Amino acid sequence: MSIGATAGLFPGQGSHTSDLRERVERTVPELLERSIELVGEDPFARVADSTRFAQPAIYCGSIAGWIESRSFVRPVAFAGHSLGELSALVAAEALDPISGLELAVRRGELMASVSTREEQGMLAVLGATEHLPGLLAEQHGLVVANDNAPGQVVLAGPVDALRDAAAQARGDGARAIWLDVAAGFHSPAMQEAVEPYREALEQVEFRPPEVTVLSSSTARPFDDVRAELAAAIVKPVRWRETMLALAHGGADSYVDFGPGEVLARLVRRNLPDASVLDLGELRSPSSRESSGVV
Repeated sequence: MSIGATAGLFPGQGSHTSDLRERVERTVPELLERSIELVGEDPFARVADSTRFAQPAIYCGSIAGWIESRSFVRPVAFAGHSLGELSALVAAEALDPISGLELAVRRGELMASVSTREEQGMLAVLGATEHLPGLLAEQHGLVVANDNAPGQVVLAGPVDALRDAAAQARGDGARAIWLDVAAGFHSPAMQEAVEPYREALEQVEFRPPEVTVLSSSTARPFDDVRAELAAAIVKPVRWRETMLALAHGGADSYVDFGPGEVLARLVRRNLPDASVLDLGELRSPSSRESSGVV
């Protein structure tokens, strides 16, 4: 296995796995203990119930994955999908892990508590033509919340409008799948969470990153970290563009440090010629020797 410049990826919500708590308890028990204190109960037991529990649990799992792997893989850049931006900043030593956890907990609380006049949701549109998701958003008063990969876009907005968009998408030959969330994340519906989250960010120390970290809402290296993290709550996740930016910056292999393989699969969708490194294989001394990974 030949490895060039490697980029490290950290996932957001929807990437939890059945062994998430075990992984965290084994690798970063201090984060497990602190997450229970901050949330007021074990977030891993209710990770599927609300973003309030999912965000700290997935954050902890991502940090565990990074700590397990950092001694033998040295990325030249990091990127995180939505929540994963906090994990990416920790990996780049711009943020300490406990502060990152505190922000993940606060972010989850704020996003779970947003109230809107209309019931909000999110809809994945798969296998559509390039222009269909944008057309659906324009015609039905929705927003593109996630541009994950060619043919994989997520819309957010009022549930009634999403139903109409889903019917139109299916009529045009695309698949439309409801996401198991109770809000319209990365849309204007989250606006009331922005300022309180910005206030929480002001209480945390950020250092210049040791490795470049790309924002998934701008597809560029972070500049004003606090402002960009706060604004990202209502901005779309531009993951397809972020992946292209990493490739244009020289990365040709990728590691998904978080729980699950969501981002590993998206590498293959966005960059078919790139290598996706398997952490299990890389932890093997013989594999590291043959691949040249430190």
